[in-house]
Amino acid sequence: MKFQPPTTIGMLGGGQLGRMFALEARRAGYRVVIFTDEPTGCPAGQFADVEINARYDDETALKRFLEQVDVVTAEFENIPASCLEAVEAVKPLRPGAKAIFTTQHREREKLFLRENGIACAEFRVIDDLAGLEVAVAALGRPCVIKTAAFGYDGKGQCKVNADTDLATAWKAFEGHRAVVEQWVPFVCEVSVVGARGADGKMAVHGCVENQHTHHILDVTISPARVEPAVAAQAVDLWEAVAEGLGYVGTMAVEMFVTAEGAVLVNEIAPRPHNSGHYTIDACLTNQFQQQQRAVCGLPLGDPAQHTPAVMINLLGDIWPAPTQHPDWSPVLNHPRAKLHLYGKKEARARRKMGHLTVLGDTVEEALEQALQIRASLGIGD
Repeated sequence: MKFQPPTTIGMLGGGQLGRMFALEARRAGYRVVIFTDEPTGCPAGQFADVEINARYDDETALKRFLEQVDVVTAEFENIPASCLEAVEAVKPLRPGAKAIFTTQHREREKLFLRENGIACAEFRVIDDLAGLEVAVAALGRPCVIKTAAFGYDGKGQCKVNADTDLATAWKAFEGHRAVVEQWVPFVCEVSVVGARGADGKMAVHGCVENQHTHHILDVTISPARVEPAVAAQAVDLWEAVAEGLGYVGTMAVEMFVTAEGAVLVNEIAPRPHNSGHYTIDACLTNQFQQQQRAVCGLPLGDPAQHTPAVMINLLGDIWPAPTQHPDWSPVLNHPRAKLHLYGKKEARARRKMGHLTVLGDTVEEALEQALQIRASLGIGD
């Protein structure tokens, strides 16, 4: 089924990804209704036609939401399965509940990768200290313990080194299931963002290079400075994940690249992604436009990148005070820099408050100038 303007798209979630989606959808003539457990005036709600603020298990509020929309998508993956199933029973949900359910939980995600023969680090699923001891003996040290559920930006993770006491390490995970992953000695991290339509056709933006600080994305360089064979592997893995999930919508896959040129899937994000924000300024069709097209059953747009670009994350650490913005002159005075702020009312350490993108004639030029702006803003001090 195809949904053309002025039909109404429902969005589960009210953060910055929903905000950027709402901007694109409304520009194309769609109405947007947000359903979120965030307070009124959330980043997405600021650009929605209607904002409904309630718990995801509030059946009355969810019914009111569903009565106002024609098709539904999700801004983030950590939505209760009961909510996803309730939505899908009434209205088209893209991506579907099964795809979101699989990727919202590390155990299910890793098992999906293994079952589909998609390259990833060796792992074991555990639920007690004894299981951890067996897993570490099998995988060796170093390795990484990760919570099975609700982990992001490095939260819920612990690296096991040669001198790590396992009983002490396990205390943070007690009472929960966890995944122990073999350590990957990667030389760089990359990701691919793309979209798959309801007809199974795919449109991929390409391979980008990511640099993290404190497990949070700091810099995205596009295109990635990797060999063509590595970029091709990354795109092939993205397509395998999208096909395996029967995915409809925009999706990101984060990956490790080893010294030997092998590419391994690290995580799947069933939504637009921080590392795809550069597409807003540097691609013919950006990741949010693709999400809108896929969700509405329309043909996907041309994802080609027209200009090299570098994206810098803006975290709350550089705000002088929770409600006092930095001086944005280093960005605003640059003729090829683009500032994107997310409308969050208060800044706090390591909270994603916005991003900036710098365009250049070459990726080296874009990176040099982006890093100069980054330094001028005090990022990394």
